[in-house]
Amino acid sequence: MSDQVNPPAGQPTAPQAPKPAPVSASPSITKRQGIFVLIIVLLIIALCIYIPRIFIVSTDDAYVEADTVTVVPKVPAYVTALHVSDNTAFLKGQLLVELDPRDYQVAVYNAAADLASARAFKLNLAAQIGEQHHQVAAAQAALDGDHATLTFANEQLIRYRALSQSGSDTKERLQLATSDVGQRRATVEHDTAALAAAKAHVTVLESQVVQADAAIAAKQAALDQARLNLSYTRIYATADGTVANRSVQVGNYVQPGQSLFSAVPREVFVIANVKETQLGRIRPGQAAVVRVDALPGVVFHGHVDSIQRGTGSNFALLPPENATGNFVKVVQRVPVKIVLNPARGIAALSPGMSVIARVVVHKPPFGQ
Repeated sequence: MSDQVNPPAGQPTAPQAPKPAPVSASPSITKRQGIFVLIIVLLIIALCIYIPRIFIVSTDDAYVEADTVTVVPKVPAYVTALHVSDNTAFLKGQLLVELDPRDYQVAVYNAAADLASARAFKLNLAAQIGEQHHQVAAAQAALDGDHATLTFANEQLIRYRALSQSGSDTKERLQLATSDVGQRRATVEHDTAALAAAKAHVTVLESQVVQADAAIAAKQAALDQARLNLSYTRIYATADGTVANRSVQVGNYVQPGQSLFSAVPREVFVIANVKETQLGRIRPGQAAVVRVDALPGVVFHGHVDSIQRGTGSNFALLPPENATGNFVKVVQRVPVKIVLNPARGIAALSPGMSVIARVVVHKPPFGQ
């Protein structure tokens, strides 16, 4: 039986005392503490975003480039053979294109014949010079004989003059001796002139030899040029590469300087167009990281090779002219060349591919 006394019927029940609230197991986080934690988290996120920007210059205005060579003929001719096709890989020294060589082979034959003729002409001149030396010797011998005869005639004239003066000989004999001396002197003068002419002809022939040597040199140069033109009918690769942008077919008539196709080398590099406001922190030799859009997840490493002296717009076909009209300042970009380190997958890179380039500058902003 309980000791509790129930109230009489019709009377109100007395209110009961409130029960105490349950005690929590851990202290509650105040509003001030929550704000502090939020500030700390935001600072960490800001540092994670800002610190890499201090040590890295990044740009997505970058592309893969290569020293592409345009293959062109140096002589006009028909294409007789094409040893490569679209996207064909080739090696240095490999025969790429053959042109019709017949016209140039005939030119070689003609130049060789002209050279042989020039050499034969020189040999003929050499023979003439030898013959003329004999003529000079004969003229000299004749002149020597003339001098001897003239000496004897003068001695005879002296004897006949003495005999004529003493009356031992006739006057007619003296006259004959005097006439003979005159004839001998005339013969000496004639043979002296003949000797001089013979010697002069030797000089003429020797000058013709000099002209013949010049003609031989010209004919030799013509032959070398003809052979060189003949060699141009076979186009070889100057370096390893791949065919791109082919526009030639067998049977085409090509002209000097006409583009046949482009030879893309295996070595590629990256041109990163960096803002001029970021350029002051970049130096040649700094490490660089490149990500190619065509190869997601693949990272290539390299270094800054050089910085172009001039912005990209400065070398445009129509460079901006800021001296006229309203001027609006635009941040310019300067091409920076990045050379990639040898690595697997570089062969898959092609000129024109878009990349994201990052240069590790290891230097705080503003050069401080």
